[in-house]
Amino acid sequence: MYVLDASAFINEYHTDEQIATVPLVREELEDESAYRYDALEGSGMYIHIPEDATVDRIRRAAGETGDLGELSETDVWLLAASFELDGRLVTDDYAMQNVADKLEVAVEVIAREGISEQRDWRFQCAGCGREFEDDHDRCPVCGSSLSRKNPSSA
Repeated sequence: MYVLDASAFINEYHTDEQIATVPLVREELEDESAYRYDALEGSGMYIHIPEDATVDRIRRAAGETGDLGELSETDVWLLAASFELDGRLVTDDYAMQNVADKLEVAVEVIAREGISEQRDWRFQCAGCGREFEDDHDRCPVCGSSLSRKNPSSA
């Protein structure tokens, strides 16, 4: 089962395998890509709504990798659907690919090169420069904003 992100509809992705998606994807599409979604739904594409417990598990995993702030609710649902359906996630989104890799969910990219390694992001304070493993709204030391930092450049 291939679980399609919005980019699959936008880039006219095609497979002969069974396909699925989540209803939130339809809200992200316009024009021809929205018509493609509707046509595929009419021809048997499975629309999956993931369990709340799985959605929570995805959020925890995304928090551990530092990608939670980069993911939309649609992204979280797509990851959860891929996890529940033991499917292959079809996306060009790097944050989704990173979380999928952590969860051992297979990914197929469409128009870009996929990620080369899974990362656990770090967060650096703009004020005092301290680094944290977890994302916060503000630095717990000085109150300045935090930015996501590539761990391999540390």
